[in-house]
Amino acid sequence: MKKIILGIATLFAMITFSGCSTMHMGWTAVTSQHKLDDGAMPAYDAMFTKVAKYGDPARAMMKEWKVADDVSGDDVKESIAALTEEYNMRLTGYVKMYTKEDAKPDEVKEARIWSLCNLTTAKVFLNYSRFYGGFMPCRIMYVQYGNGDAYLISMDMTLAIHGGHTLPPLMLKMATLVQKAMEGIPERAAQGDF
Repeated sequence: MKKIILGIATLFAMITFSGCSTMHMGWTAVTSQHKLDDGAMPAYDAMFTKVAKYGDPARAMMKEWKVADDVSGDDVKESIAALTEEYNMRLTGYVKMYTKEDAKPDEVKEARIWSLCNLTTAKVFLNYSRFYGGFMPCRIMYVQYGNGDAYLISMDMTLAIHGGHTLPPLMLKMATLVQKAMEGIPERAAQGDF
């Protein structure tokens, strides 16, 4: 009897800790009574691949752009302010979080954050699901290290758009425009573009 109980316990442990939860996730996605967006599983796969590679879930949900060496934090600030209007977004907030002049090479020397929103899109998404409010407003983070390297970071919106049921056509169009803005603005601002 002890051997049977030990065998069952071992089998249970193997199933629980061996990736069967991953199989369960796939099974749930395939057999769900509601069809997920065609982009859902590739988006989740890409995210989990990054989590496995870096061990950092925040990194797996973000996109980043290296800021050109000749572009300062103030240049980025001006660029983002100018580009926001071009992409039909509103700058709803800006904070220079801190500056540490004597930062070590691998330590954050300067951090800034911008909040952007398209109010029409926000209203439509909140009416669809109030939980989209957790993504609002969209943010762009500037981080500069003591060695001079600087990056712009913004959320990868792929899961917010494709991670569940397929969005209604108007919402999908609106979300795609916001995604274009939240990738285009930091990409261009990292080069000091106006």
